[in-house]
Amino acid sequence: MNLIDGKALSNTIKEEIAAEVSKICKGQKRPPHLAAVLVGEDPASAVYVRNKVRSCEKCGFESTLIKKRENTTEDELLEIVKELNEDEDIDGFIVQLPLPKHIDENKITLAIDPGKDVDGFHPTNFGKMAQGLPAYLPATPFGIMTMLDRYNIEVQGKNCVVLGRSNIVGTPISILLSRKAKPGNATVTLCHSRTQNLADYTRKADIIVVALGIPNYLKADMIKEGAVIIDVGINRIEAPERKSGYRLVGDADFDEVSTKCSHITPVPGGVGPMTVTSLLTNTLQAYKSNFLNK
Repeated sequence: MNLIDGKALSNTIKEEIAAEVSKICKGQKRPPHLAAVLVGEDPASAVYVRNKVRSCEKCGFESTLIKKRENTTEDELLEIVKELNEDEDIDGFIVQLPLPKHIDENKITLAIDPGKDVDGFHPTNFGKMAQGLPAYLPATPFGIMTMLDRYNIEVQGKNCVVLGRSNIVGTPISILLSRKAKPGNATVTLCHSRTQNLADYTRKADIIVVALGIPNYLKADMIKEGAVIIDVGINRIEAPERKSGYRLVGDADFDEVSTKCSHITPVPGGVGPMTVTSLLTNTLQAYKSNFLNK
């Protein structure tokens, strides 16, 4: 079994980005600028945004964090989005999901300028991705494709199964895996909560991307020998023996499936760090398009 170390790969790519930014800034140019909007006090979102800010500093980016209370209205958030769209010093920005229930996430996403949509969630970017056109790719699927590429895992002609059909991970990664590209050209099956006899699909898969949000769902008897497992899940389970009272596990039962698979991403330290790195890569591209090339 080979570990796909997302944390180590993320650090390598950040060093590459930092070197490029340093070279650009020596020419008296301002650095790339990423902004993040955080509404409410969701602990996981707060940690994720904090990691983004730290990563920006490591890569020589400027970063702005806009924190708003849970009771922020939809109109107030739309006004913030409008201001960020119009701010020429902001190259890209994200509105951290999930949002409070009284705010329509789709309305917020649609309000973001596609040229600054470094999360890759706007339908314009999603549609371009589906057609194989240049676009800002959704950060987590982008990170997965980068891992497959950098670890030289063959995708072409392989049987890939994706568990989960969210617009953030499952659906876009199924598109990217099947695109005529490298990595890509796989035969992809997208499974979800209504799929019958799901294990019949996973047992035939060369590559499995599991993004269900169910702790330890994927078991050893559900995969074939030598499969590649990309575990997107991050779940908290009780661990009284730990000071925090919990530990993080993925959607795959690591102890079980690691005895059969050829490659696997750990949780934590797998897909998560690469998601942040992909966001930085998108921001650097936005900076080049929106600032350097003008």
